[in-house]
Amino acid sequence: MDKIASPKKTKEIIEQYQFKFSKSLGQNFLIDQNILEKIVEGAGVTKEDDVIEVGPGIGSLTQHIAEKGKSVVAIEIDRSLLPILKNTLQAYDNVEVIHEDVLKLDLHHLIQEKFHGKKVKVIANLPYYVTTPIVMKFLEEKVPLLSMTVMIQQEVARRMEAKPSTKDYGALSIAVQYYCQPKILLKVPPSVFIPQPKVDSTVIRLDVLEKPKVHVDNEKLFFSLVKDAFGKRRKTLLNALSTGTLGYSKALVKEVLQKAGIEEQRRGETLTIEEFATLANSFSASV
Repeated sequence: MDKIASPKKTKEIIEQYQFKFSKSLGQNFLIDQNILEKIVEGAGVTKEDDVIEVGPGIGSLTQHIAEKGKSVVAIEIDRSLLPILKNTLQAYDNVEVIHEDVLKLDLHHLIQEKFHGKKVKVIANLPYYVTTPIVMKFLEEKVPLLSMTVMIQQEVARRMEAKPSTKDYGALSIAVQYYCQPKILLKVPPSVFIPQPKVDSTVIRLDVLEKPKVHVDNEKLFFSLVKDAFGKRRKTLLNALSTGTLGYSKALVKEVLQKAGIEEQRRGETLTIEEFATLANSFSASV
């Protein structure tokens, strides 16, 4: 089967179907076989694996996943790509393309219906403007996943993997690391896409943990606390948490920080995920 992802073949397909790239959908097609192979290899796809792909485009990555994996369900929002995918992927009977917006989809129902509830791998070249909402939807809805291997904007990948006391460390770092073990696999230059994006991309693999990295009594409170702590990065924890969305008084924040053994002068960016959990559990017990 001819590979879709060569500059020549991709241009032919675009011309044949008179396809118009949608800026609002952030469409960029990969035209480098080597990188596609590295993505599928990095995701560790085997003949045992069922895969969900988000945004297959013209099927370049889908083709590589289908050749290595057991089955692929590709979710495509752009109706104009459906006839293209029907053609480019016709040789693969282990691929199903569904026309849906992943952000509106009942993912549990999808996995139950297509894979009988078995844990799946997610692989995607994600549009930059919806990277975080898509990744967090899969994680927050506790979809049965083994891993997510996604190509995203380099800067967002750095934030997902960041450690405390670094400039990239923030609420997204905590949110992703609560559910996953992140690992950056490779950096991808703009030159391997049509059209070329204005930023560098990175492939990151998020191995989903059996259970969250830390135990918290109240998840909602934990994430609100993290958000408040990073909301005003230059503020100390005492000031950030007593002027944040949770509406705690300064006296209560002072008391809880003391109980948790965390100095009130520290800033949110210096706290580990374990310290945030201790703090959230102390608030749970005090409120």
